[in-house]
Amino acid sequence: MPRFFVPPISGDRALISGEDAAHITKSLRLRPGEKITLCDGSGMDYAGRVLAVGDPVEVEILSRSPSIAEPKCRLTLFQALPKGDKMEFIIQKSVELGAAEIIPVLTSRCVSRPDAKSMAKKLERYRKIAAEAAKQCGRGIIPQVGELMTLEQAAKALPEKSLVFYEGGGKRLAELVSPGDESWGIFVGSEGGFSPEEIALLESHGVCPATLGPRILRCETAPLCGLSVMLNLLGEM
Repeated sequence: MPRFFVPPISGDRALISGEDAAHITKSLRLRPGEKITLCDGSGMDYAGRVLAVGDPVEVEILSRSPSIAEPKCRLTLFQALPKGDKMEFIIQKSVELGAAEIIPVLTSRCVSRPDAKSMAKKLERYRKIAAEAAKQCGRGIIPQVGELMTLEQAAKALPEKSLVFYEGGGKRLAELVSPGDESWGIFVGSEGGFSPEEIALLESHGVCPATLGPRILRCETAPLCGLSVMLNLLGEM
């Protein structure tokens, strides 16, 4: 069933305008009477019926319920900036898996070091990718892509529990993650990983080194592997 994010809904009607209205009318060619799913971005889903097409599209709200697609544990990915378009892939797949927020981080081994103007354009693109991925996979929220942070700034903005995937070793995820956890911060390095000094900095802020096994994973593989294993341990898969 087609799914669209809309502003908060208070009554039994909702209006959809702009690009989404054009998509409903011209691409999907929905007609009055057909069913549609709306989401207010705060974790509530609304079953609706199209009343009128055009701009705006008018929708009758038939029922509402909490989104079943949202993990109970809030997962924040702190991803060191990789080269090229790898970050776009990481954001898209992390949103599909259930991350609530992705924060780009600048570390000592990042090859990609965009200036402010270039980063602003990247963030605009990243946020569009996150929104499209959330819509495609049926999320109840649009995960946020935060502003670029230094590692020092990120270390001061941590959830209560945080870990860093480190090729130098660490605890197994099964020793750290369990059902009932409310939030986790996850640090993943760029192509060159983290320096020993950066690991020491994170540890000084309570971040626990963790391992994904004896094989060295690429920077675009590690976050997806880590999120998948964590969600399984949390009972979300």
